Amino acid sequence: MSQQSNQTQSNDGVKTLGIRLLGNQHQQLSMIAQLENLTMIDAIRQAIDQWIEARRDRPELKQRAEALLEEFEQEAASRREAIETLIGSAAPDSSPKATTPGKQEQPSTGRRKQPMGFQPGRTAPSRGSGSLKS
Repeated sequence: MSQQSNQTQSNDGVKTLGIRLLGNQHQQLSMIAQLENLTMIDAIRQAIDQWIEARRDRPELKQRAEALLEEFEQEAASRREAIETLIGSAAPDSSPKATTPGKQEQPSTGRRKQPMGFQPGRTAPSRGSGSLKS
């Protein structure tokens, strides 16, 4: 990647990584990048890309990745179940709801039930309106 193409890229999704290099690694990296007309950042990115590509197709890495994916899916299912239990909702049931004979199920109005003690049209006393005088 050239410095020019690096400048035209957006910084969206870019992560900053601080690395520590030995003095001789830094000197060699700096010199080789300069000889290749690259910034050190671009040289490091190329090295990382090559390192990733060299490992991507390793069977043992794929097996570990698949096992990790399965763990993620199990954890997600467990969390979903915990949240559904917490909010009191069960998984959507596709079976029709049973109704009492002679009674029709009322359609939902889309409004939430009001908490106990709530009286429509009645307002709570406003703050600051008290018997204190200034």
